[in-house]
Amino acid sequence: MDGNTRRWAALGLLCAANFMVILDSQIVLLALPSVERDLGFTGGGAQWVLSAYLLGFGGLLLLGGRMADLAGRRRTFLAGTGLFLAASLLCGSAWSGGVLIGARVAQGVSAALMAPSALSIVTAAFAEGPERNRAIAVWAGVGGFGATAALLAGGPLTGGPGWRSIFFLNVPVALVLLALGPSLLDESRGGTRRGYDPVGALTVTLAASAAVHGVVRIPEKGWASAWTAGSFAVAVAAGLAFVLAESRSAAPLIPLRTFRSRRLTGGNAVALAAAMTVFGTSLALSLYAQGVLGYSPLVFGFATAVLPVAAVAGSFTAQAALRRVTVRAVAPAGLAFMAAGCLALARVPAGGYASVLLPGLVLLGFGLGASGVAGSVAALAGATEGDAGLASGINTAAFQFGGAFGVAVASTAVLSWADVAEPAAGFRAAFAASAGIALAGAVVAVALLKTPARRRVPEPVKVTT
Repeated sequence: MDGNTRRWAALGLLCAANFMVILDSQIVLLALPSVERDLGFTGGGAQWVLSAYLLGFGGLLLLGGRMADLAGRRRTFLAGTGLFLAASLLCGSAWSGGVLIGARVAQGVSAALMAPSALSIVTAAFAEGPERNRAIAVWAGVGGFGATAALLAGGPLTGGPGWRSIFFLNVPVALVLLALGPSLLDESRGGTRRGYDPVGALTVTLAASAAVHGVVRIPEKGWASAWTAGSFAVAVAAGLAFVLAESRSAAPLIPLRTFRSRRLTGGNAVALAAAMTVFGTSLALSLYAQGVLGYSPLVFGFATAVLPVAAVAGSFTAQAALRRVTVRAVAPAGLAFMAAGCLALARVPAGGYASVLLPGLVLLGFGLGASGVAGSVAALAGATEGDAGLASGINTAAFQFGGAFGVAVASTAVLSWADVAEPAAGFRAAFAASAGIALAGAVVAVALLKTPARRRVPEPVKVTT
């Protein structure tokens, strides 16, 4: 096949990897109530089945992105795929909650190798501009199809063979990736030869984990407890250690100068806010629909499949809009749609599916697709081939950390505002909190994605004789 055909075939293979990663995260959201019952999780502990994956994924993404630039993007991608296959088999065979959470961490680590190497291959293969925007839209759109497939397939699997079977879905996809990857993907590396920075990766992961843990335990321990204060103190100390390590390292995980780019910082802020909103809302919705409304996993899957479909529509709409307007217009608009969807869901139990849940899901999904594409385009703009893995790693890490924090905030809201007399009170609080996060993200996007004014160069003074 010619070079252009090969590029798009490689994109298709990499999109299959994205499909698998999204499928796994979404299908766990649907199966969480069943996992909670079978493995005996209490006090919101089941949310760690999701958060462990997100933290392992987000915490090591930056290191994974740098490894892809240095060790080889194809090599890193295939190594991560092999580990993801093994971790998925362990998840499906887990005999206790602790084993499942540990296996989910391993899945997150493997995804941290796969995702930035895959996206950096896409970034390096397609030139910045309409062609790269189209490739990113396809990437995001396939992720939406993965989420849809998870909801449609997860219900029958969870209600039939059981939740363990959802992890075994990854096996055939991973085998196909391992079989075709060596022939379709070209090996590439970044232009600079710098070392790794495990200290940076460990400190940033510790900071995020401690912060999430502190938020999740607030309903049980209280805001003023020594446990809560200690968790946040560890988070702050680890964050400061990360900044100190990066400022002194000869090969920092994230050169601090990177954040001088308003587009990169703004794009990642959009990804963070969008992930916090959608993951927090999805968790609350899953618990509400299956725990309060009595939806079976099958019914819930079909009822919420409209969200990822709307996300696909939003991603392609954003890709088309970016030909005419800037990311500063598209990103906050997408987040505003997400906020509107959350506010619609916060009306529960005022109406039924058609009047409350359906419009909320459509608005939330459309906004997710639009803000996701705009945030990625902004964050990856100007990325050189040598730093493509790092830039894509930062962007994906922002989304994963956002997901973990969003789950923690939603779980805390549900437990803190739970009312036996009114079961929907805690869920309304979670939806409202997610709406506030989306609106705050929109404000930040407007502020950071402002195109700097061009400096006017004075005309040369004419010298007359």
